[in-house]
Amino acid sequence: MKKIFYSFVFIILIITSFSFISFLSYFTYNPNLSEIVELYNESKKKFIKKILIPHKLVKQQEEIIKSNHENISQKEYLIRSLPKKNVSDELSFQQKLGNFSNSKYYTLKLNENYILEKYQGLDGFYYGINNQFPGSGYLGFHQNKLVILSSRGILGYESKNEENILHFKQIKNNINDFIGEKQFSKGNWFSLKDLLIHNDQIYVSFTEEIKEDCWNTSLLNAKFNYKNIIFKKIFSPIECVNASNNIDHEFNAHQSGGRIVLMENQNHIIFTTGDYRNRFLAQDPQSVNGKIIKIKGNKNNYEIISMGHRNPQGLLFDIENNFILSTEHGPYGGDEINLIRFDEKNIPNYGWPNASYGEHYGEKIQANKLKYRKYPLNKSHEDYNFIEPLKYFMPSIGISEIVKLDKKNYVVSSLKDKSLYFFKLNKNNKIDDFKKVYAHERIRDLIIKNNYLYLFLEDTASLGKIKIK
Repeated sequence: MKKIFYSFVFIILIITSFSFISFLSYFTYNPNLSEIVELYNESKKKFIKKILIPHKLVKQQEEIIKSNHENISQKEYLIRSLPKKNVSDELSFQQKLGNFSNSKYYTLKLNENYILEKYQGLDGFYYGINNQFPGSGYLGFHQNKLVILSSRGILGYESKNEENILHFKQIKNNINDFIGEKQFSKGNWFSLKDLLIHNDQIYVSFTEEIKEDCWNTSLLNAKFNYKNIIFKKIFSPIECVNASNNIDHEFNAHQSGGRIVLMENQNHIIFTTGDYRNRFLAQDPQSVNGKIIKIKGNKNNYEIISMGHRNPQGLLFDIENNFILSTEHGPYGGDEINLIRFDEKNIPNYGWPNASYGEHYGEKIQANKLKYRKYPLNKSHEDYNFIEPLKYFMPSIGISEIVKLDKKNYVVSSLKDKSLYFFKLNKNNKIDDFKKVYAHERIRDLIIKNNYLYLFLEDTASLGKIKIK
């Protein structure tokens, strides 16, 4: 029975094929229809090119991406296999005032035709903020010399630049009088948070243990000196946060803010603070937490510029356009880019934790029912009288610093997504021409100088340098 069936199918296929060939032959040799056949053949060729050639290119790019990811995974494995250092090793290196340099240099072609120059592996950077090993860092410039600060207090400047090697000389400092091994040993939650150098002034932010196991984000300042820098506190909140002194019994010092910029036209410092996962503080106008503030001189004199923030991780004062751009970590999704205007009558409110495009960790499970009742994370800001972000990201990219390139062109960096995002603002201050450049590593900090972007890459404790087009 099966043989009869298969024979029948075979005969049908032969008849169908013969009929199709005859059909084509008729049209090909029929003079009245030859133009249609030619048009058909040309259309067929275009269709095949349209479908097959891009498909081939996509497959080639997928193979390249796969190969790059495999190489990155191998390198990350090698890094994890290295003998682990700890915070004591970094503090010991700091106390010995050891000079440091990069161990390796190479270039990496990124998409959009950008070239990343990478100076890999800085001595002494042994303990990080997210990855415990290697270390994290922040960047600044003083008199065209690159300055770098580790998340545990190693401070150095570029003393010599040989071909493919950056040499740094350590600067003696007293940062560890304010945050030291006692605080660092309590976890990588606690660290330095940012570096700002302007003229001959240097500023450093940090998570301060205001009293035992009770924390907030504070600011140090000193006159810059290449031999020895003696810091003093210029901002230290009276209030502090821990897991037991709030209604939610939650605490996370990664949500501490700490970005610093100078408001040049008034010579004031603008400073971000996070909510330390005490969400209600962001909507409390009497609390310093979950805010962007202007520090007016001494540690108790400040003004709230904006509120309703979770964890602002990037900050830019655009003097030309007279507004602030900030970037902010959302919870599970919902990272934001925000534009903040100065308002003397009302404090601009960006909604956290009443409005967010992210979700609470674990999302809408039974255990989060009360949390959503208290902090609903409504999916519109405007409907609830809050200010909408310029852009939000779902899923989160681990957004970090933001810098201005020129006029209304900007770039933001990311940690989780290991990328740069270039964009511009149009005449209505809406984002246009948004493009992603994959950089292959977590970018902790970003600064621009002489038409180059400088990056601190924290998966390998490296410095990156990208020429801006």
